[in-house]
Amino acid sequence: MAALASEADYVFIPEDPVVHNWPEKLCKKILQERSAGQRLNIIIVSEGAIDREGNPITAEKVKNVVVDRLQQDTRITVLGHVQRGGNPSAFDRVLGCRMGAEAVLALMEADDQTEPCVVSLDGNQAVRVPLMECVERTKAVAKAMEDKNWELAVQLRGRSFARNLETYKMLTRLKPPKSAFDEQGRGVGGYTMAVMHIGAPACGMNAAVRSFVRNCIYRGDTVMGIHDGIEGLVAGHIKKMEWSDVTGWVGQGGAFLGTKRTLPEGQFKEIAARLKEFGIQALLIVGGFEAYHAAGQITDQRNKYKEFCIPIVVIPSTISNNMPGTEFSLGADTGLNEITEICDRIRQSAQGTKRRVFVIETMGGYCGYLATLAGLAGGSDAAYIYEEKFTIKDLQQDVYHMASKMSEGVQRGLILRNEKASDNYNTEFIYRLYSEEGKGLFSTRMNVLGHMQQGGSPTPFDRNMGTKMAAKCVEWLVEQLKASTQPDGTINATAPETACLLGLVRRQYKFSPLKELIGETNFMQRIPKHQWWLKLRPLLRILAKHDSTYEEEGMYITVEEEMSTDSPCA
Repeated sequence: MAALASEADYVFIPEDPVVHNWPEKLCKKILQERSAGQRLNIIIVSEGAIDREGNPITAEKVKNVVVDRLQQDTRITVLGHVQRGGNPSAFDRVLGCRMGAEAVLALMEADDQTEPCVVSLDGNQAVRVPLMECVERTKAVAKAMEDKNWELAVQLRGRSFARNLETYKMLTRLKPPKSAFDEQGRGVGGYTMAVMHIGAPACGMNAAVRSFVRNCIYRGDTVMGIHDGIEGLVAGHIKKMEWSDVTGWVGQGGAFLGTKRTLPEGQFKEIAARLKEFGIQALLIVGGFEAYHAAGQITDQRNKYKEFCIPIVVIPSTISNNMPGTEFSLGADTGLNEITEICDRIRQSAQGTKRRVFVIETMGGYCGYLATLAGLAGGSDAAYIYEEKFTIKDLQQDVYHMASKMSEGVQRGLILRNEKASDNYNTEFIYRLYSEEGKGLFSTRMNVLGHMQQGGSPTPFDRNMGTKMAAKCVEWLVEQLKASTQPDGTINATAPETACLLGLVRRQYKFSPLKELIGETNFMQRIPKHQWWLKLRPLLRILAKHDSTYEEEGMYITVEEEMSTDSPCA
């Protein structure tokens, strides 16, 4: 996973050992990359790495090969226990909260016949796996490696592990295989696909484009990069993308292709002309709610413009995580991490101050995902969002509750508010309310995080998610192209299932037709009508010591708030 996220040049792992002549292959690859202009190479060695004969491969051995054969300046960095350290990511914090709650549910449901279990996360769902089944799987991997059945060892690690390994090997080729082209240098796949961004930039976009470009070229297809969204498409800012064009993109934030929020409405004729001019037969759109909306508008015009009768797929990419048809959007993990880290720093700033409350405003439009999950990850005392209406009475009770906690020895409080939570109870109002009611008990400060939440470098989660989603989109587009190709060679994709959004739903990646998602979308507030993370709201209140009931798999946890009636505020 580290190799996939860092675009490492070579990786040694125990489940898929290298062949006996790995020194020659490693040196050849490094020389090829140097000749192509690459100045830095990263080689990752797992501590249990071996070759096909079972001989251990160490970092020292790899260094000696590079130095002796290539005379290249080489350094070894043994990460060791620093890999365990640092602040936990937002994902790990939320995962800990969910798994801890699921463990309580499992214990409450258990009887003398209950089999011991391991609490796990499958896709986006907390599950319980029989303990002995996990033990047997672990032993099976060791047995397969002992028998030198490497293919089985990889498969036993799980489908995700096998797919990630396959994707890494393909993406880290310096150039596509010769089998992808004919004698004239033309791609054997023969399709021309395009990729573009629509909406605000989000971390992970570049990783998705890199994966899409290289997967297409690997097949022998042509990839066109559309710059600056719909405006760039209309203006003809379209360029053929080569294998080396996307080198180094995986770890870069923002959107190198450029992105704008402009929708295609009113420009369908010009867009159709450009698609015809460049012979585009399939389209990938990476972006936020505007990308989903734009793809829907183009699809609706298929009966008027035959150029739109091509397979279209959307990869949801927005820090707001407000897209229908998916539980996670590309970039949301990076945004959540940024908010959590900023909250940590803000709290740290008050270490020399007793009893202080911070009121922090997060982005997200009308979607309260960032405020809720950051509240769980940061241990907030309250998180106000649009989806869960609140009144002045609720605010007053939260102030009293905060005062009660301060009287019990809590030194710092954290209040999060989504930017669109309420027109009247804005961040300034909540700040002033806490300031006034907390006089003599605690001081209050206000912070509006703004565009810092978009993040700098994408997290490994977003890098790998973008890589995998783009690879799946290539496979899907090829399937749709084959099914939609007419006898004369033209593409005629008109069925609803030829225009989809790829999302992560519960335990699997799912291609959802855009037309089916219309009924699940609140276009006024630009949010889905059903949002999975809302079930975590009670858990947030439980952990903040409020009244609430939490349910994950049909079992309830209820916590009654115990607030002293002789509280100073009360």
